[in-house]
Amino acid sequence: MTIIASLLRAAELPDSPTARLDAELLLAAALGKSRSYLHTWPEKIVSSESALTFSGYLLRRRAGEPVAYILGQQGFWKLDLEVAPHTLIPRPDTELLVETALDLLPASPARVLDLGTGSGAIALALASERPAWHVTAVDRVLEAVALAERNRQRLQLENVHVLTSHWFSALADQRFDMIISNPPYIAAGDVHLAQGDVRFEPESALVAGVDGLDDIREIIQAAPQHLNPGGWLMLEHGYDQADAVRQLLSGAGFAQVESRKDLGTHERITLGRLPC
Repeated sequence: MTIIASLLRAAELPDSPTARLDAELLLAAALGKSRSYLHTWPEKIVSSESALTFSGYLLRRRAGEPVAYILGQQGFWKLDLEVAPHTLIPRPDTELLVETALDLLPASPARVLDLGTGSGAIALALASERPAWHVTAVDRVLEAVALAERNRQRLQLENVHVLTSHWFSALADQRFDMIISNPPYIAAGDVHLAQGDVRFEPESALVAGVDGLDDIREIIQAAPQHLNPGGWLMLEHGYDQADAVRQLLSGAGFAQVESRKDLGTHERITLGRLPC
């Protein structure tokens, strides 16, 4: 028999940059409690079963598996989402897309498209904040579509439609007031693909050609046929790709092209508006 405080002190995650946080999240999950419970009751005795579960979680984390995949969930915006290894783990920097979208369009009815939705994080965050918007969320990976739909149903967001589509392939002549995407943007062969949590995430959701811009080029080229006049296209990209994305948007005829910085002060998203 051991107590919460002892288990946390003994937890060793030498390769994790957030070792204490990881340990707390994993122990809280093993106990079926919140992190605040650990701080409120550090002297509580932990059952052998829960301690064994926690030990198994630690082994997986030491092997590099992301906490989100171990627990099957991740927070994004104000939502708790189910996640799985066939989708990217939603990251705080991507919330910049949500913030910017909410700033650009009024709360009145609008049609919004989320390309490559994965877990549904962006689409569901927008729909939760804007009940009058109709948000379409698409992904080409069937498992991702099923996951996003489970998240939608659990959150009871009726203003979201999730469907299978490789970018615009299933959208025919549909047009939107805003198209938003966090597409693959890592260059093939990038050394970061062999480091950290990225090792466990699906390469198809990360890599886009030799310069990382193949999917962004495809989206920018096709987007004007799916935007209403005055509609916005907004893309997340790599920290060093903003200038290239601005040039691609300008070359495709978009106006009001600009980039915005993430929490680390990197230009993380770029947007442009289809002329009226």
